[in-house]
Amino acid sequence: MKILHTSDWHLGHNLYGYDRTEEQRHALLQIIDIVRQERPDIFLLCGDVYDTPQPSAAVQTLFNKTIVQLHDACPQMIIVVTAGNHDSAGRHEIFRTPWEYLNVHMIGTFRPTDTDSHIIEIPEKGYVVAIPYTHERNLQGDVIQTMLSNTLKRNTSNLPVIMMAHTSVSGADYAGHDNATDKTIGGIDAVEISHFGTGYDYLALGHIHRPQFIHTGRHNVRYSGSPIPVSFDENYEHSVSIVEIGQHGDTPVVRLCNIENLHPLTTLPLTGYATWDEAKQLLKDFPDELKNYIRLNVVVTDILPQGAQQEAQQLCQNKQCRFCYINACRQQTERQATKQLSVQEFQKMSPAEVARMYAEDTQKPFDEDMQQMLLEAIQSLNDQLKS
Repeated sequence: MKILHTSDWHLGHNLYGYDRTEEQRHALLQIIDIVRQERPDIFLLCGDVYDTPQPSAAVQTLFNKTIVQLHDACPQMIIVVTAGNHDSAGRHEIFRTPWEYLNVHMIGTFRPTDTDSHIIEIPEKGYVVAIPYTHERNLQGDVIQTMLSNTLKRNTSNLPVIMMAHTSVSGADYAGHDNATDKTIGGIDAVEISHFGTGYDYLALGHIHRPQFIHTGRHNVRYSGSPIPVSFDENYEHSVSIVEIGQHGDTPVVRLCNIENLHPLTTLPLTGYATWDEAKQLLKDFPDELKNYIRLNVVVTDILPQGAQQEAQQLCQNKQCRFCYINACRQQTERQATKQLSVQEFQKMSPAEVARMYAEDTQKPFDEDMQQMLLEAIQSLNDQLKS
């Protein structure tokens, strides 16, 4: 069995006011070419197809056309798409039946009482257990193991068993994600790998944008990562994963196919922070023909000069690059309060960090139980907004 594993396309993502359709289309065309060359048996898209639960008609059209082109590139390939936490479960499900005529399975809603609806048989090749994003509490108990056990009962020919999910797994490298901790990444509480039971040959994960294995002793749990970066801090190679498995029980063999981004995300200076005058010079010296997005890392002792953002925009006026923002880092002095924050610093804080800072300033309690209640309330609100 050969699999193409990808996730986190975030179609419709807007980067500091810049539309990214051109570069997203370019990335998708590369994935289509990879399918044409590799001819996988299964194509797995593990959630966060869109950047918002309510994508525009143009963004949905881009996705629909891409799926049709993927099918045309390899008509016998089975395509399985699950919803992520950025997606609308209902949007995935609404055209589920017509999509199946193109060997496309759209799984948007988690159905713990209908486990068979998550099991997709790939004739003479294997099985996929497809789990869309669901609240972490739904992954408790033996519901996932029941799905796997039911799959293994059907698997009389010793074919590979694949599971796919969209969640945070403990021990993952979440570099590049805002407001991430070991416990919560991208608004999703991390779960232990044991919640996914035993019996799968490969667990294809989505949600974390850095491609990586979660080391469990078998080298068979993997995040494919996003095909192009969503933030400046995702300063690593982006790719899709080609996975090959002989039969049930074999260790997967994984190869990466890197995806080129038309508009790379570049931070100046490349390491550390520069003074405002140094940052301006770096911007002046940046090659006119390069079409990169630009972030400036600037150290300040107080605040940025008035009009700094506009001045940076002006310096790029005759260049092809796309200036995004100034990431200001305040250089503390003894007289400055340690809790003064720039807008950018405040935006990087999680709700729990803001609440804790407020509690400290007002001398009010904010213990671990209160933090957990806050996180659950935020997740509940997010779930309601996406439903």
